[in-house]
Amino acid sequence: MDKSSRSFRRKGGAITIDEVAIRAGVSPMTVSRVINGHGGVRDATRERVMLTVRELGYRPNLAASSLAAAQHTCIALIYTNPSSSYLRELLVGALRGSARAAAQLVIATWDTLDADSQRSAARELTKSVAGVILPPPLCESKAIVMEFINADVPVVSIASARFSDMISCVRIDDHRASHDITAHLITHGHVRIGYIKGDPNQTASAHRLQGYQDALAEAGLAYDEALVQPGYFTYRSGLDAAESLLALPQPPTAIFASNDDMASAVVSVAHRRGLDVPRDLSVVGFDDTSAATMVWPELTTIHQPIAAMADAAIDILQREIRRPHASARGVVNHIVPHKLVTRASVAVKRQGRSKRR
Repeated sequence: MDKSSRSFRRKGGAITIDEVAIRAGVSPMTVSRVINGHGGVRDATRERVMLTVRELGYRPNLAASSLAAAQHTCIALIYTNPSSSYLRELLVGALRGSARAAAQLVIATWDTLDADSQRSAARELTKSVAGVILPPPLCESKAIVMEFINADVPVVSIASARFSDMISCVRIDDHRASHDITAHLITHGHVRIGYIKGDPNQTASAHRLQGYQDALAEAGLAYDEALVQPGYFTYRSGLDAAESLLALPQPPTAIFASNDDMASAVVSVAHRRGLDVPRDLSVVGFDDTSAATMVWPELTTIHQPIAAMADAAIDILQREIRRPHASARGVVNHIVPHKLVTRASVAVKRQGRSKRR
């Protein structure tokens, strides 16, 4: 060891991470990231830090560094304009999981950012976070995902029907769930079932539509395009879709909206038209967010455990973060069970119903 190295050593003490940082000309956090194998550090900087570690004979306290890593692991949850009820569930689960893992949770909204600005924001985040949770539609943006992958920052997607071999995901079987709730309406005698689609930019929307179509086919019912209206997972789009469906010469006796916000809008339109739900019109939703129980009657829906999914995503990220090299990480496809929740918005189809207003 040379004289400059000895000058760092205090009498009776060991070299500290702060002394390594000073000698290497970087921050203590950068030294920690290098030692623990985290990404977001330039190769030249990583080499300089490791050279300094060897020159000074630095030996990290493994117990202390393990505790510090848990306490200072920074995980980002990024979202763009989900429904307020969906976001509430997402935050509850992420906060619960991060508290249990003693991790810092950074919540970022990119509602106002265009595609280029989102990529810039992602690149900036790679410098300060150890892992990222992406709900749709961000988790389905290859450009955004690759910004994190290229920086060796693990990503877990939530509620995306697409399973990528590059990132882990936590999801339900959207096709099966949609099939189940459509079959529920069919068992109540409904043969003209309206459907309001989800955002076309999200793969879960296509899987839910296919589940609806397959349930009709299995029951021997023809698929009628007139009974299917576009939607965007927003209350406003649910209002427009419901008006179109209920204005048909032969309107549906039941409507399946592919999330609870849009289903709540259907109930509102039905009431405005003087229809009784469920006596005149059965209505079902999807997700089982707070919106499902804030309308009258409360909605029959599919319970997608969004909070539990976000909690599970934190666990998966923690395991991936502990593996310093991307090649050692396993990509997880975690499918959680859904549940059909029956409430008061569905009734057996009435016979000889008078024409709707």
